[in-house]
Amino acid sequence: MTKKTVTEQYPDAQPDLPPRTRGVIGLFEENCTVCMLCARECPDWCIYIDSHKETVPAAAPGGRERSRNVLDRFAIDFSLCMYCGICIEVCPFDALFWSPEFEYAETDIRDLTHERDKLREWMWTVPAPPALDPGAEEPKEIAAARKTAEKLAAAQPEPQEGES
Repeated sequence: MTKKTVTEQYPDAQPDLPPRTRGVIGLFEENCTVCMLCARECPDWCIYIDSHKETVPAAAPGGRERSRNVLDRFAIDFSLCMYCGICIEVCPFDALFWSPEFEYAETDIRDLTHERDKLREWMWTVPAPPALDPGAEEPKEIAAARKTAEKLAAAQPEPQEGES
């Protein structure tokens, strides 16, 4: 109450957003396995997913063919979304993230259903996660990957002089 009121002239002056601001939901399509958990857990039913199954040939001779789900459509209707974040929390494969983008207004409410192309664009605006506590243990996934890389490096013979 003791400070003078300051009005920021948006859109000429962009607001200074706090880190990890919740704007829209971004999709990292490569991680999506079409498990449908996000769509099933959404209280507003605003996530639309379509997929089909593809047969993947056997990796080794004598192996069997596998089938996998392929994402055809992933859309979120932001006119229905209540930004609760349940879809992001339940995704077991880290395919959904909060993006700080907030300028996605439309003149027609029917245009607020954004398809996977737009959701993918927003994915690249997601800030990096905060740094881990320096005193914390290394995640077991990274430790296992490091051990495997060290074993592979030790198994490779050193190049002789004159060889490239």
